[in-house]
Amino acid sequence: MESNGAVGKHGLEGDEDLHFLLAGGELIKVRSSNWKKIRYYKLQEDCKTLWHESHKVIRKKKTLTIDDIDSVRKGRQSDGLRKHTDPSEEDRCFSIILKGHKRTLDLMAHTKEDANQWVKCLEKVMNNMHKLSRQQKSEHWIINCMRKADKNDDNKMSLKEVKRFLRHINVEVDDNYAEEIFRRCDKSNSGTLEDSEIKHFYDLLTSREEIDVIYSNYAQTDGQMSTRDLLTFLLKEQRENATAADAVTLIEKYEPDTAAKEKRHMTKDGFLMYLHNEEGSILNPEHKNVYQDMTQPLNHYFISSSHNTYLMEDQLKGPSSTEAYIKALMKSCRCVELDCWDGANGEPVIYHGYTLTSKILFRDAIKAIKDFAFKTSDYPVILSLENHCSLDQQKLMAHHMISILGDALLTKPLGETMPTTFPSPEELKGKFLIKGKRLNKLEAFFNNNNTIEDDSVSEEDEAAEQENGQKAKSKKSKIKLSKELSNIVIYCKSVHFHGFEHARESLSFYEMSSFKESKAFNLANSSGSAFIHHNMDKLSRIYPAGSRTDSSNYSPVPMWNTGCQIVALNFQTPSKEMHINQGRFLPNGMCGYILKPEFQRKLSSQFDPNALTKGPWLKKKLFHIMVISAQQLPKINKDKSKSIVDPLVRVEIHGVQADSASQETHFIENNGFNPMWNENFTFKIQVPELAVVRFVVEDYDSTSQNDLVAQYCLPVTSVQNGYRHVPLLTKRGDAIASAGLFVHLMLLDDK
Repeated sequence: MESNGAVGKHGLEGDEDLHFLLAGGELIKVRSSNWKKIRYYKLQEDCKTLWHESHKVIRKKKTLTIDDIDSVRKGRQSDGLRKHTDPSEEDRCFSIILKGHKRTLDLMAHTKEDANQWVKCLEKVMNNMHKLSRQQKSEHWIINCMRKADKNDDNKMSLKEVKRFLRHINVEVDDNYAEEIFRRCDKSNSGTLEDSEIKHFYDLLTSREEIDVIYSNYAQTDGQMSTRDLLTFLLKEQRENATAADAVTLIEKYEPDTAAKEKRHMTKDGFLMYLHNEEGSILNPEHKNVYQDMTQPLNHYFISSSHNTYLMEDQLKGPSSTEAYIKALMKSCRCVELDCWDGANGEPVIYHGYTLTSKILFRDAIKAIKDFAFKTSDYPVILSLENHCSLDQQKLMAHHMISILGDALLTKPLGETMPTTFPSPEELKGKFLIKGKRLNKLEAFFNNNNTIEDDSVSEEDEAAEQENGQKAKSKKSKIKLSKELSNIVIYCKSVHFHGFEHARESLSFYEMSSFKESKAFNLANSSGSAFIHHNMDKLSRIYPAGSRTDSSNYSPVPMWNTGCQIVALNFQTPSKEMHINQGRFLPNGMCGYILKPEFQRKLSSQFDPNALTKGPWLKKKLFHIMVISAQQLPKINKDKSKSIVDPLVRVEIHGVQADSASQETHFIENNGFNPMWNENFTFKIQVPELAVVRFVVEDYDSTSQNDLVAQYCLPVTSVQNGYRHVPLLTKRGDAIASAGLFVHLMLLDDK
């Protein structure tokens, strides 16, 4: 076991940037225009915790872990810094963005050079932590818990501290067991554990019985795995098309024992290291990067899409923020929504109409989108405009988009002749597409006919569509549309839907409709096959019902089943539906685009998700899943020191209706550290290309609803067979560094 600092420094020993953080320095903490205080910040010796002084009486010293940090942003990139600092201070500002709903830490250095140094150094340490294997992160976590339990900082552990430590790591043990472990390790009979005794205690605690059994079954060469033994395991258990060379590569990569490595053997430690890395993960490593054909027309892809992107919370009185756009884009969302209204001083604003949600400037949103659109994905971003502005402010909207987005804004069709289909994501890399109303046909670009008979268009007003019993508008209101705004709508012209037959006969490929949730679900249920064919040459956007004032979400799965591309969800609301969305877009480099199955793209296809018939979509599978164990599940109620989780695991399949299913394990009392289930489930899957599997860990409660502990979701077609570790995410979709599930998976043809 490495010391805590050694794990944190892994690969950074003697590094100048690390030394800078360990030494620390003064920064100005910014909370408001009047609250700007000098505070001392430094990285602690564990290289994982950032310490800063506090002038509060109760909490003199405050810390946050590197794992808590989502990103570090240079400049005035947060709402707080833009509001409370002067533009002349841009070079000295930076923000530490924390995961979840924690407050952003806005800071100002004394010089531009200092600010650059802090940002560079923090990003280096964060990247280093990210590269650690799950096993190393696990050690990190355990040692941190040991430190917290060692109340008197004497680097020794008394029996009382051992009991406290076990509660920290989410294990409830009776006093007799705690005393027995303590006695076995206290070889010196000193009444405390120290040095090698703590190491012995750690080894006893972290032994993995289930791994021992698997390893011993295949370690047939002097108690170790030879290249041949490892190859047998890869072929027989992992069902991989592996060769002896592949086995040697794994030994070279993961075996820590030099003597074993020279013999081309793998010890149990090396085997565990392999299982904890990407080759041993449930997600096929070949799917981690972009692997799909990205040269198909744009409408042949599912596109990660957000609704009311500007909102941080609910849509009645929640705050609007440019931060919400940044968060969505950093999750590779490729279609964001802008609800635009007339603002003060002639400047258009964005907010949820008819509500008390706060407002942000349109130009600030466009700047944030420009800065963060292509940080995680190069593929095109669609700006979906809901326009309620006067002509003058519409012209300003167009001006802001043209001047801020520059050459990245698509302002004319690609090519020299009128297109008959969409360009591909590959052709549109680094581009912004505007979705909105247009005054004339796209053909006007090529026939020099810019005549516009009517400058009025029907208003799209999702905010007014409260599906809560209020009488809907009997007639769509009209608004004037500026030519400047109309001209930058190229491949995504918004039109009203008048039926599939009308769309087929009267609409061009670039004319697309938005469907509110209830309408879309009705069409999917009554005309599934027609909806699929509609989406073979056009785009469809789906959005949540207006009655979802709490910004809750609908299931995106039935919409994907009918080939809808832009299935817009409330990204700001952590929910089962968002977990499924995150899982759907997990493979293909998390680029925000997933190629639809061929049977949803081919015009001759007769696929109907509601009435499965024989066809290329029917690839019957049996999905055998054994839930073996979990490791280091987080505590749910951290305020109660004696609160330990009673975990159970539920496995869900989401896909066509015939494939939807769910099974769960029994719960295990008082053990979140290393619970073991060894329970088998079998799922019958008919359309695997549309199926996603979701793993849910819950804290069982006999008197109320179970609490979510962690979750993970991915497409069934991206699953690796065999013994695999499943990384776990929080409700908000952030990785839990040390936690995981251990499972055995077999996806087999169903004869």
